[in-house]
Amino acid sequence: MMMQNTYLANEAKAWVKRKDGVGEIIRIVLDIENDDLVISYLLFNAFEKDPEYLGRILFDAKGYWIYDGQMLTVDEQEQVAKFIISHLKPNS
Repeated sequence: MMMQNTYLANEAKAWVKRKDGVGEIIRIVLDIENDDLVISYLLFNAFEKDPEYLGRILFDAKGYWIYDGQMLTVDEQEQVAKFIISHLKPNS
């Protein structure tokens, strides 16, 4: 999947199932510090007055992603990445 010229249109909220069986809603925000080669999304707890920063996910032009943080397990990272990829919109 080519990521270049695509982005998650708006801030989004994604349901992430935690390893212990409890789910959590995560707020995904496009990072304004993006460049032409990498698009990144900041991750926060949703619906909290002072949301905890959960890290960020970066995507390259070929659609490969990497998680930069320590709060999410590999499974949770994959859930968030799949959500972002499935909600990509062409950049207009």
